[in-house]
Amino acid sequence: MSKLNIGIILGSTRDGRVSPQVGEWVKRIADGRGDANYEIVDIKDYKLPLLGEEDATEQATAWNTKLASLDGFVFIVQEYNHSITGALKNALDFAREAWNNKAAGIVSYGSVGGARAAEHLRGILGELSVADVRVHPALSLFTDFENGTFKPADLHLTNLNGMLDQVLAWSGALKTLR
Repeated sequence: MSKLNIGIILGSTRDGRVSPQVGEWVKRIADGRGDANYEIVDIKDYKLPLLGEEDATEQATAWNTKLASLDGFVFIVQEYNHSITGALKNALDFAREAWNNKAAGIVSYGSVGGARAAEHLRGILGELSVADVRVHPALSLFTDFENGTFKPADLHLTNLNGMLDQVLAWSGALKTLR
């Protein structure tokens, strides 16, 4: 059986964001496992306008094509006002069927580990027929970042690997439905 393709979705597009640092950490650990093909998918690269505001056929096609090529996801989610970013919500809305019957894990960060954003995202993923897994690395802005630089504590490795195990198991099982 060929390896599954897992996209690490960067959920922020603003200047000065730290999601690329967190995404690279996830990818480095994931690649070291050798159990799937992992790639970073940056929603900023797709330049999606607000849904419904302009003709975005080209951007939407590229975004949906990328998502359709993936078997599962790891969302890098930062908390903004107890929720996910507007850019991530918009990107989720730009695709419907491309999300269906796939699994996702969440790595969140914020003042309380991004837990509120992760819980909000879980509800949205359910509506998109994405099976989100239980294990959830939650990173603190106070202890896992220093002057804007991501410096994760080693204790997060157990949760990260547990989440990846669950994402792969569910992604493989759900692949039979697509």
